[in-house]
Amino acid sequence: MTKPLIIVESPTKIKTLKKYVGKKFNIGASAGHIRDLPVKTLGIDIDNQFKAKYVNIKDKAKVIANLKKMAKETSEIYLAPDPDREGEAIAFHIMDILKKENKNFHRVLFHELTQKGIEEALKHPLKPDVHKYDAQQARRKLDRLVGYQISPLLWQKVQRGLSAGRVQSVTVKIICDREREIRKFISEEFWTISADLMSALPPEFNAGLIQINDKKAKISNETQATEILTDLEKAAFTVQEIKTKTIKKNPLPPFITSKLQQDAINRLRFSAKKTMVVAQQLYEGIELGTGGPEGLITYMRTDSTRIAPEAAYDAQAWITQTLGEEFSLKAPRFFKNKNKAQDAHEAIRPTSVFNTPQKIKNFLGPDQFKLYDLIWKRFVASQMAQAIIDQKTILISAGEKYLFSVSGSTVRFQGYMNLYSFEDDSTEKDIQSLPDVEKGAVLKTLKIIPKQHFTKPPPRFSEASLVKELEKNGIGRPSTYASILSVIRDKGYVDLVNRYFVPSEMGFIVNDLLVECFPQILNISFTAKMENNLDDVEAGKLNEVQLLTDFYASFKKFLDDASENMTSVKGVGVPTPLKCPSCGKPLNIKIGRNGHFLACTAYPECSFTSNYSRDEKGNLSIVEKIVDNTKVKDCIKCGKPMVQKEGRFGMFLACTGYPDCKHTESIAGQSNGQEIGVSCFEDNCSGVIVEKKSKRGKVFYGCSNYPDCTFASWDKPVNEPCPDCDSPFLVEKETKKDGKFLKCPAKDCKYTLKKIPS
Repeated sequence: MTKPLIIVESPTKIKTLKKYVGKKFNIGASAGHIRDLPVKTLGIDIDNQFKAKYVNIKDKAKVIANLKKMAKETSEIYLAPDPDREGEAIAFHIMDILKKENKNFHRVLFHELTQKGIEEALKHPLKPDVHKYDAQQARRKLDRLVGYQISPLLWQKVQRGLSAGRVQSVTVKIICDREREIRKFISEEFWTISADLMSALPPEFNAGLIQINDKKAKISNETQATEILTDLEKAAFTVQEIKTKTIKKNPLPPFITSKLQQDAINRLRFSAKKTMVVAQQLYEGIELGTGGPEGLITYMRTDSTRIAPEAAYDAQAWITQTLGEEFSLKAPRFFKNKNKAQDAHEAIRPTSVFNTPQKIKNFLGPDQFKLYDLIWKRFVASQMAQAIIDQKTILISAGEKYLFSVSGSTVRFQGYMNLYSFEDDSTEKDIQSLPDVEKGAVLKTLKIIPKQHFTKPPPRFSEASLVKELEKNGIGRPSTYASILSVIRDKGYVDLVNRYFVPSEMGFIVNDLLVECFPQILNISFTAKMENNLDDVEAGKLNEVQLLTDFYASFKKFLDDASENMTSVKGVGVPTPLKCPSCGKPLNIKIGRNGHFLACTAYPECSFTSNYSRDEKGNLSIVEKIVDNTKVKDCIKCGKPMVQKEGRFGMFLACTGYPDCKHTESIAGQSNGQEIGVSCFEDNCSGVIVEKKSKRGKVFYGCSNYPDCTFASWDKPVNEPCPDCDSPFLVEKETKKDGKFLKCPAKDCKYTLKKIPS
């Protein structure tokens, strides 16, 4: 009998596994899911206990054939897809495809791709977890039922190509709700007063007014501020009370997935998607010059703060040896998980604390190093001594009515802060030093400072704060956040402007229709409860069919009602308060092939259309068209004069024979997109390559001289000729394993440049 077979999920793990067990096992990979619900049909038999009709994924025919071939040579198969719900589903689908071969199947969970982690998993194989599989099935079926039955309504009522999702639509609603809060917000004036003071000894310091007549200071306008200033100019500032205390601060636990995403976004300026791609690379293995790749971190999709005792003891040893005993603990620090946390995995930590970031820096790419450094420091800091901080607050009376306050902190012992600090921790920011003063001391007034302020609206969501909001409300799971944030942008429902999410016009339209017709699906608490129900299915506390039956009973009622009563904006548009400047009839926002525009409701009697803009309050205004009726050239299709007009994407040439002739052309030299600093590669073309977006919001690269030049590429062109063939350029690619690299676009050329020139 030949060697047993290990089947992993990602092909990049094969090399890492071969380093440790290659002589004892054959190793194959599924390259992700090999079966899924059909693309063109619902694939769920609603009347037969929601039974799913799975089909082999078309592009996986060769993968499946290879797995079958490898399986024929052994009776023992170890199923080792990722240790989560998706991995469990892949394992079950592999078993389903190979079950005719009469094999013994074992489930192994590689929480870390190290010699110890791999050997332990193979020594203690498990049975495939049917409850975890059921939880994945329930989630997949829920998403299919919602997406495949609501999306066609949006195609019918709004525009083809739109989609709805059980989690994505709630996320868009959260962003839309925040934007409406911002638009409704009315700023209010308020004032603060502070005083620059000095005691007998330096340094001078600034104290703020906190109370007036024993009540919290509230100054609404300049008149009130001026009256208070008049009183304070005559008042004596005297130290009323000195409060001192020493606080001991504990470090944060090691990262879970959502916290890693938030920290990487805030500190490293990574996107959630990029964070997970780089973390996957660190988990699957990096070549460190030891004869094969090594997994550097534990599995990166986890809700648990649990860590293995041996990892904690290793951290203690490193801290004692490197930083000193004063930074170490007498016993390891362990963290309790929140209720409902899935405890199948450890927290995200380095597989070996002795692989310090600096030690392995030369083997890592820049992004890999930054993320590994963050994960390593957070884990080691979690096993370090507390920080000891002395805090002092001085209360200062000014006359009989006013009370000022100033606080300062001194770090007596850095503890964990020596390695890893919290950016949002006020004790670690620059705080003014305070003099040694005694109660009753009279202070010298250097300057009294009034300052006008205005209340600010709630901020828009950044990627980090949106991840935090989803986590707080129990929406989705940390492993899905990156894909959710990508989908809502790709669908054109939101834009990321200066690193903050702003709903698009389409986002508002779709959101409002779904909120009206599917209040259950768009309800945050309902969505969070569904996530808890999925956890209960995984724990064996709830039956998958029962969950789906209960959900679909109410969902079907909303679906039937929406089919009859959902407002159609296709052709009609969305009402606005604006009136047509040509005929006085109402203007509606319509959705056209090239985006949104204003159109008169009296069409065809009145054909007025216009672009529009919104101010910070969401108020609409008409953008006047720029029309130059000077003949530019003759139309190549009908011979009539072409004139310059302004459209959604800038100036263009239009035939005056419209609507009989609808020919248009771009204006030479106008890119209608963001230039990337590369000239067009087509012969005899004077255009430049610009970044554009397709109708569905996907970025591509095309020539500014379109339609005269039709050069286009989904990958970003780079002005580097291929050394192996005649291609005048290379394109930028990115994969989980290799990160960003350059590749020849020619189909028959396999040239690849792993290191991108600076």
